[in-house]
Amino acid sequence: MSAKLQLLLVALLLAVLIVDVSAKRRGKYRLRTTTTEAPVQDEIMNMLEADEIAEEAATAEEAEVTLENGRNEAGSKQQRLVQDACIDKHCGAGRVCKSTEEGTAECVCVELCNQEVDPRRKVCTNYNETFGSDCEVYQARCFCDTGDARCKGPDYQHVHIEYYGECRQMPMCKEEDMADFPRRMRDWLFNIMRDLADRQELPSHYLKMQREAETNHTLRWANAAIWKWCDLDGHPHDRTVSRHELFPIRAPLMALEHCIAPFLDSCDVNDDHKITLIEWGKCLQLNEDDIDDKCDELAEANQEQY
Repeated sequence: MSAKLQLLLVALLLAVLIVDVSAKRRGKYRLRTTTTEAPVQDEIMNMLEADEIAEEAATAEEAEVTLENGRNEAGSKQQRLVQDACIDKHCGAGRVCKSTEEGTAECVCVELCNQEVDPRRKVCTNYNETFGSDCEVYQARCFCDTGDARCKGPDYQHVHIEYYGECRQMPMCKEEDMADFPRRMRDWLFNIMRDLADRQELPSHYLKMQREAETNHTLRWANAAIWKWCDLDGHPHDRTVSRHELFPIRAPLMALEHCIAPFLDSCDVNDDHKITLIEWGKCLQLNEDDIDDKCDELAEANQEQY
């Protein structure tokens, strides 16, 4: 009971005693009884009842707020659990993570790609077909990979980007240019690796390979080739580089090196749309004994670093 109620009760008792004493004294002098005590008692009782009602209402309101907060907290926790399911889920190009009702995460095809207005965002595919954006290419391949009815055809399971911009007529790769291309490609890979090291943008585990390449001429080309192949073999890390994983090499060089497309196509000897490390080394005309699969070792070093 609150302090206010206790004070009112004390006041009520005092009032009753005072009225009682007064009544006895007045009874000595006159026979009629007084009625002044009734209004006082009624007023105090009304005050007590009002306070009790207010206190009960406040208690009920507090309980309701507590219950509502509990519901909100439970709802927020459930929402966080649904959202958290996608935190560690990696989805490839053309796919997004979606939480299921069971609280698990799965990768599904992008339903709608943003409409690009910049013509430079258009891309040309290996089928010499212009798409509105890279998202549309990845989406088209995802539809075919998942058996979606929106798949344009079985060939689109292997559709990939050749270069940015609308499709255009590319110069033919001459035979002499193609013969010299592996050397130019080796130089380009090594120079890119060195440039990244100079800018301190090369991870430490790759930096060690770059320093070995600087001092050992035999490893100069091999280390650069292994570095780029491991770097391209991203998600999934399956010891092969798919045609679409070659995009970081193919797209920027198409306008400068018109032999890049036929060169990369020639690397896929068995035409399975994937390039192994051995195929990559042979394509660059490197000694097979110098091609050492260090991807797992490099991946472990990367995990330890972060």
